[in-house]
Amino acid sequence: MVVGLSVKLKLLTAALAVALPVLLSSCGSSPEPATQAAASTPSVLVEDAWVRATVGAKDTGMTAAFMSLTNPGNADIRLTSATSPVAGMVQLHEMAVKDGKMVMQEKAGGITVPATSHTHLSPGGDHVMLMGLKQPLKPGDEVPVTLEFSDGTSHDLTVPVKAFTEEEEHYHPTPTPSAK
Repeated sequence: MVVGLSVKLKLLTAALAVALPVLLSSCGSSPEPATQAAASTPSVLVEDAWVRATVGAKDTGMTAAFMSLTNPGNADIRLTSATSPVAGMVQLHEMAVKDGKMVMQEKAGGITVPATSHTHLSPGGDHVMLMGLKQPLKPGDEVPVTLEFSDGTSHDLTVPVKAFTEEEEHYHPTPTPSAK
């Protein structure tokens, strides 16, 4: 009986020697999962992006990109710049009232995407302006656009070109006639 108990005790000790390090390693905390979670937390989410077609427009040398930007984080992030190989120049624009008229102008400081909220880039509002187009854009085309954000992230997009049916004056404001 004593011999049987000794063998069982040795087997139990051997099993614990193998299992204990595995059990203890799963109980400890490691900074790696938190780091991985932080690295995989998205910055700004970009949805519903589209570019206005130039075919049929009065001015075929420029157009704009529109989209929804969502910031799931706890700090405001700004869209600071954009680029596209189809345009000679890309700027972030806003519509503003000057001398009683709506005008389109470059948006100083970029476009803010508030923490835990969203911003819509839309016709008649903030948008990504593509100027000096190298080719006409028709519905169904796709345009590469890269967005740069204040948190150091960027998004490379392939944006579909869609027809734009609203009044063109909302998009291309007419210049204010000069007083003589």
